[in-house]
Amino acid sequence: MKAFKLSFALLVIVAMTSCTESKKTVVEESGYPLFWTWLDYRPGMNFDSVCVVMNETGIDGMMLNAPAPDDYRRVIPIAHRHGIEVYAWLWTLNLEHGRDSIVKAHPEWLSVNRKGESLADHTAYVGYYKFMCPSLPEVREYIKNKVKAYCEVEGLNGIAIDYHRLVDVVLPTTLWPKYGIVQDKEYPEWDYGYHPAMIEKFRGLYGYDPRGQEDPSADEKWLQFRCDQITEVANEIADVVHSYGKKMGASPFPTPAMSQQMVRQDWGKWNLDIVFPMVYHNFYTEDVSFISDCTIENVKTKNPKTALYCGMMASNGPEMFELMDAALNNGAEGVSIFTIGGLQNPQVRASFKAYADSVRAQRAQWPVNPAATGITEVTVNPFEKPGVMKLINKKIAKYISDSQNSNAVEIELGEYKLTDEYGVTQCYNVTELVNKQSFDVTFYFYGGILSGWNVEPHTNK
Repeated sequence: MKAFKLSFALLVIVAMTSCTESKKTVVEESGYPLFWTWLDYRPGMNFDSVCVVMNETGIDGMMLNAPAPDDYRRVIPIAHRHGIEVYAWLWTLNLEHGRDSIVKAHPEWLSVNRKGESLADHTAYVGYYKFMCPSLPEVREYIKNKVKAYCEVEGLNGIAIDYHRLVDVVLPTTLWPKYGIVQDKEYPEWDYGYHPAMIEKFRGLYGYDPRGQEDPSADEKWLQFRCDQITEVANEIADVVHSYGKKMGASPFPTPAMSQQMVRQDWGKWNLDIVFPMVYHNFYTEDVSFISDCTIENVKTKNPKTALYCGMMASNGPEMFELMDAALNNGAEGVSIFTIGGLQNPQVRASFKAYADSVRAQRAQWPVNPAATGITEVTVNPFEKPGVMKLINKKIAKYISDSQNSNAVEIELGEYKLTDEYGVTQCYNVTELVNKQSFDVTFYFYGGILSGWNVEPHTNK
């Protein structure tokens, strides 16, 4: 069982670190649940049954999204009877419940892209993307008043904010085919944060309009300014949450550096008690090493006062335990899965419970930061990542088998040759020696880590 692998690794760390006080890495007991899930609540659902399943799986914390504060008042006593903590999972800068009426009443609140298009009457990717401008005082007041209404719910353990960002200037690579796009760099239609209020505030600080530059995406001041506006709102929310004696959490993009580039989140500067970065490896490299890389980076770049957890997609098979090992063995203090509904297999649920119980037993015995691997630097070179290269080989083989109308083919690849390099993008060409086919393989390094890749048959353009 994978839990034994984790248990053994942690026990080795305990033995090694107890030899000398100077090498001991002891953290205070956080008191937070160790295993969480995000969950959507809808009136009428059998919440007691949901909590029973959580108990059977080993989940002891939930980030719950419900339409109104009164929904929490109904379900919190049920969750607490099952020993489960409840945080209100709230969208902030992106509108959620009551979205249409707010857009109709306040179209001037909506974010604007570099082309001057407003989300009030324009769609970015999906219709529910209705992000507001973080510089507007009235938007900040609207968000804080919303948060206050939830903080007033008796028994609510905390607030976990989500969609606290701008529109994705770059989507994870696996989503590009869905929208028929390639985002190898920042393009104007996806680059948001150009609301007149943002531009005017920036001009007041720096004396120029970023739109006047040949490439605004290369302006570090403009990038950081937008990140800082979002940080200001996050920390204003944290002040509200803490004034009610609640815990402040967030579900941001995988690492602070990736978030800055992809959605203008600089969440390492947010005053969070707990953070659940959404390290959804299947959206990025599709390899477990992505979780290890992000966790290693997050240990170094998060707010030192923030407890680091790891958000991951539920896997209805043995990979679930590889994902949790990758997080917990590299410094995460716990995990959250999206969502418990994805664990359909009873055997996986039972194994999850055994794994969770094993981790709790270890933490009760010795509250160490469980960085069992001892690795503190990310491996950036994609050719040193066997899992990623195996996936690339598989895709190349699929292209060849499809072209030959064959079920399977053996491939032998030649040398990878660098053909271009710009921004976060590296382009290579490789020839399959048996079938003499050439392929373009592209790697993306958002936030300084391997965050995506793509394979296409080479064409002479």
